[in-house]
Amino acid sequence: MNPTPIDGLEIHPLDVHADNRGWFKENWSGQRLRPVQNNISFNARVGATRGMHAEPWDKWVSVATGRVFAAWVDLREGSETFATKFGVEIGPDTAVFVPRGVANGFQALEDATTYTYLVNARYNPNGAYAYCSYREIDWPLEPTELSEADQKHPPLADAPTVPPRKILVTGANGQLGRALRKVYSEREAEFCTRAEFDITHPPARDWNEYRAIINCAAYNDVNGAETERGTAWAVNADAVAGLARIASEHDLTLVHVSSDYVFDGLNTEHTEDELPSPLSAYGASKSAGETAARATPRHYVIRTSWVFGEGANFMATMARLADKGVSPSVVADQRGRPTHADDLAHGIAHLLATKAEYGVYNITSDGDAVGRDEIAMSVFIGVGADPSDVTPVTTAQYAELNGPEAPRPKESTLSLDKIKATGFSPRNWRAALAIYLAAR
Repeated sequence: MNPTPIDGLEIHPLDVHADNRGWFKENWSGQRLRPVQNNISFNARVGATRGMHAEPWDKWVSVATGRVFAAWVDLREGSETFATKFGVEIGPDTAVFVPRGVANGFQALEDATTYTYLVNARYNPNGAYAYCSYREIDWPLEPTELSEADQKHPPLADAPTVPPRKILVTGANGQLGRALRKVYSEREAEFCTRAEFDITHPPARDWNEYRAIINCAAYNDVNGAETERGTAWAVNADAVAGLARIASEHDLTLVHVSSDYVFDGLNTEHTEDELPSPLSAYGASKSAGETAARATPRHYVIRTSWVFGEGANFMATMARLADKGVSPSVVADQRGRPTHADDLAHGIAHLLATKAEYGVYNITSDGDAVGRDEIAMSVFIGVGADPSDVTPVTTAQYAELNGPEAPRPKESTLSLDKIKATGFSPRNWRAALAIYLAAR
């Protein structure tokens, strides 16, 4: 593969095997895109020129017979190489990957030239199409056989642009969804509440307009999942499988958020390589969701724990109790590391922006691992209350006081080595907690 001056435009040499019968080549063997259509353009006379067309899909172009001068202009809004032009002569021994939004054109250099291209989306009359004049290109021959439409395309200075693909964020009213709103603008991402985009019955979308799905939607009632197992499974597992199918069919990246509850908590620290061993129905549904998400090639499965941000969470509950002068009994034998929703959102954005290796990643805030009682005490201190008002109890004692609960891992600390190796370092949870409490 050879790069070009246009970001993402790639020249791929092909092996052509010739003998007395003619020649054979593998025109495409899995590179770069998942085609849904194969198009052929026959050009009867030398000099025939087509272009310049920028569509909202990727192309894999080559030549079956003859030779062409192929040319491109970057019409992608926000591209680092916007307005860059590039042209090269290609024959059967060359293929070119043309990214979405890069205007494509060519000129036949021989009679009876056959130009072929695979695309990863079908024509949509409501799609974002852009064009610029063929006159922007220094063609080797005088252009002939131009279509009426191609003759009317505007100069580059007046040409429309192709907007970048968006990220679809599901469950946008949750803590993580709200944190992601601070990371991505409305132009970069589409934020959908559960009412607007029910992941169990995904509404119709032109998926060519998206580059990724961040699935923040989930059934998170750990105790409720013990009796509402079907609902928990439908949202946390079956629906994720549906999103994975959409991602696979449209070459999207799927980011799916999972949980420390996929583990039994017997290890003091959980790495990404540890096999799931859920204790509860909720944990089992989240583990199944991980498996479903990993079925699509471009996936990030994000394991996190004890999230706090804008919305209902343990920190908010403890702060409210402290404000009211209530002395809570808090479990001391469940340990872990809290996660500020902002750290989680920035970690996900980092993986997408840097195009890190696909796979499973742990993302929490950094710092020491503590029991839930120590977190509660930290909240009391942060709001000016007496931390000694928090009474540490065991899980068994808590159940005696409040009734039986779904089993939970005793150790929820997630290793951060892998995410840090990508260049992302989350904040210490104590610092994040102080900022959170100061802003409430």
